[in-house]
Amino acid sequence: MKNYVLAGGPGSGKGTQAEKLALYLKLPHISTGDIFREIQVQDTELGRRVKKILDEGKLVDDKTVFEVILQKLNSKELKKGFVFDGFPRTIDQAEFLEKHKPVTQCVFINVSDEECMKRMSARLICSSCKANYNILYLKPKNEGRCDKCDSVLAVRSDSTPEAIRKRLDDYHKLTEPLKGYYSKKGVLLEVDGQQAIEKVFKDIKKGL
Repeated sequence: MKNYVLAGGPGSGKGTQAEKLALYLKLPHISTGDIFREIQVQDTELGRRVKKILDEGKLVDDKTVFEVILQKLNSKELKKGFVFDGFPRTIDQAEFLEKHKPVTQCVFINVSDEECMKRMSARLICSSCKANYNILYLKPKNEGRCDKCDSVLAVRSDSTPEAIRKRLDDYHKLTEPLKGYYSKKGVLLEVDGQQAIEKVFKDIKKGL
């Protein structure tokens, strides 16, 4: 079993690289961001709670995260391994994952705060299928329309300047320490995320 984790600051490109790595390794790509964006549109107590958290640019609480993740970890889908994007975000979450599915390698994508701000401010999401775009480097073929389902694209609720600054603060305080955690375990791979998408992926493949 091969279990990979992609980490980095908001807007570092970990989602894009996770998709490419999952295809390359023939493993399922699990995005906690996508999972919670699906949940937040549901007319349930959990959906409304998650929506409020995401709209404020905060992190979903561990109790909720662990419930969702454990369900995924126990599914047949992850029998041969996985590529996680967006989890773990904290040391506590990393320890939770290690108890259930030890990580083969953590790929940490390094990007400056300035670059993160620029990238996140340019993000769009499909109002229907939730596909992600970026007007800087992942533009839709037709402006304002989704390539997959032709629905209208909208600015993501977590891409306002206030929400971005909050997420960067959370990243430095909670997520950046994962470098030390996985480095001590000897499974950390750091790459420069301020390169072309294909160059970043080439560096990841080289470091596997």
